[in-house]
Amino acid sequence: MNFLEELKWRGMLNDLTPGVEEALENGKCVGYIGFDPTAPSLTIGNYVQIMLLSLFQRSGHQPIVLMGGATGRIGDPSGKDEERQLKSYEELDGNLEYQVHLMKKFLNFEDGDNKAILVNNHDFYNSMNALDFLRDVGKTITVGYMMAKESVKRRIEKGLSFTEFSYQLIQGYDFQCLYEQYGCTIQMGGSDQWGNITTGTEFVRRNLQGKAFAITTPLLTKADGSKFGKSEKGNIWVDRKFTTSYGFYQFWLNCDDRDLPKFMRYFTFRSKEEVEALEAEFLETNPNHLKRLLAEELTARIYSEEELESSKTVSELLFNKKASREQLLSLNSDSLAMIASEINKRTIAKDAISGTVNILDFLASDDIKITASKGEARRAIKNNAITINKEKISGDEFAVSAEHLLHDRYIMIENGKKNKFMIIVE
Repeated sequence: MNFLEELKWRGMLNDLTPGVEEALENGKCVGYIGFDPTAPSLTIGNYVQIMLLSLFQRSGHQPIVLMGGATGRIGDPSGKDEERQLKSYEELDGNLEYQVHLMKKFLNFEDGDNKAILVNNHDFYNSMNALDFLRDVGKTITVGYMMAKESVKRRIEKGLSFTEFSYQLIQGYDFQCLYEQYGCTIQMGGSDQWGNITTGTEFVRRNLQGKAFAITTPLLTKADGSKFGKSEKGNIWVDRKFTTSYGFYQFWLNCDDRDLPKFMRYFTFRSKEEVEALEAEFLETNPNHLKRLLAEELTARIYSEEELESSKTVSELLFNKKASREQLLSLNSDSLAMIASEINKRTIAKDAISGTVNILDFLASDDIKITASKGEARRAIKNNAITINKEKISGDEFAVSAEHLLHDRYIMIENGKKNKFMIIVE
């Protein structure tokens, strides 16, 4: 299966310019996608485009990751109803550096004759003055051509600064530079980038008399019509700094059944035959099995096998009443922090348990208040409702001490099946 056939069965092909099929069939092509560093990290929405580059590379072609050190300073009007707030150069440079770190996790930049190339488009402009830009770049296409683009038309009545109006020129010139320096003939991106991308093909045609092509993917939305990657807690990031591996894992487990075919095609590396066989067996009868397969594949790939196992264990501890003490004790500090972020938590000073504290005093203390009183704590213990670190407390003479701290910081307490608490020592 060639690259375009791969995109078609996955539902990832929205539009393309004539001639790209022939170019791809004639041997290795070089293609790129641009990423502006306007956010501190990458979201699952960005990962759609990383998947596109991954599939491109797996098909034998050479991907370029173009980091928007220049375009990020301008602001893309595409898909925006109002002017962006410009970020400081320091923030943008920090974002870019961190995003590069993530990119190197997802694409092969090290081996083979089609290893990925990393480029910063700021390098194209840092020695160019305003007059050079107007003569060499601005002269290429007319204002009428630029005004016809949807990203401009939908904003022109509401207001569009020259800064964002010029974004189209910069992205077009990017393509020209990549064509000249790397033989790059294909630019890819989301469907909202069609106008900017085709402007780039015009730059190559008019200024270099070359042939360049465009490929876009549909913008990924969910069955309920909402934007993909949004939840009650905000974006789903492909980065443990902003979304824990547990939260990421749970996102896929809890997705709408109607979204499963689309999500499987966009995000799995399984073959068409395997995906269709899995869907035939499980889509109607056991969709949760497919969700689990997808959650496991993505969490292992984007985080790690170790974090996947931790996420599964955390899920067991939170949702399976038969979860064991051994499972809890096997978790590292980061995994315990994941649990703390999902259940009730109480913070205490370490000297509060520097000695030993009677279990009744501990549960009813002002800092913890797991029970309203010592009498309520005594009744809970008598009813076998209290566990500390998955150990059942059988008598009210039990004493809590620093020895119960997991990784010197955490104590997990349960009062019945549903009331879970994490005590955190600061």
